[in-house]
Amino acid sequence: MKPIVAQSETILLGIDPGTMVMGYGLIKIVGSAQPTLLAYDAVVMRTLPNQVMKLKHIFETVLGLIDTYHPDEMAIEAPFFGKNVQSMLKLGRAQGVAMAAAMAREVPVVEYMPKLVKRSVTGNGNASKEQVAAMLGSLLQLDKSLSPKLLDATDGLAVAMCHYFQSSGAVIKTTRTSKSATGKGARGWAAFMAENPDRVSEGKVG
Repeated sequence: MKPIVAQSETILLGIDPGTMVMGYGLIKIVGSAQPTLLAYDAVVMRTLPNQVMKLKHIFETVLGLIDTYHPDEMAIEAPFFGKNVQSMLKLGRAQGVAMAAAMAREVPVVEYMPKLVKRSVTGNGNASKEQVAAMLGSLLQLDKSLSPKLLDATDGLAVAMCHYFQSSGAVIKTTRTSKSATGKGARGWAAFMAENPDRVSEGKVG
């Protein structure tokens, strides 16, 4: 009898940072199989009294997700550049706190620009939240009736899927050391669509 070889398992955590709403999603990849959904949700912080309490909540939430699901890597969306300096500052703080939580648990962190996240998932760097959610619905069999809160959740899930695609579609379980995300040699959405036409036909973006 041949020995049974255990398949490698990788868990990825995706974060869409914000001090009002933070979206997150977790996917699991076993061996060479396609990703499966573990969890996704949005953390709403509008009722918290000040920025300090919001940042504390982000830190504790990310720590809780890591302690619960034990992700191998965390991917996070980079702050976009805008005209509102205060908004950029708040978003940067939210991202930094989430990254600090991952570093506290020695989970490697990679960062992706918003357009790359959208392009990796839908093939369109200017896709809307609804288009991103529709494609994720096809890829991961999500509930089709998404509330505004879950649209924020799918943004976090999209970051995890972006990291999966940018890691050539076969993320190897790593040791707890940091790595950079260059995106070189990535298969991306186009290759996934070509290999899985039955899974993406409903969510195709024009």
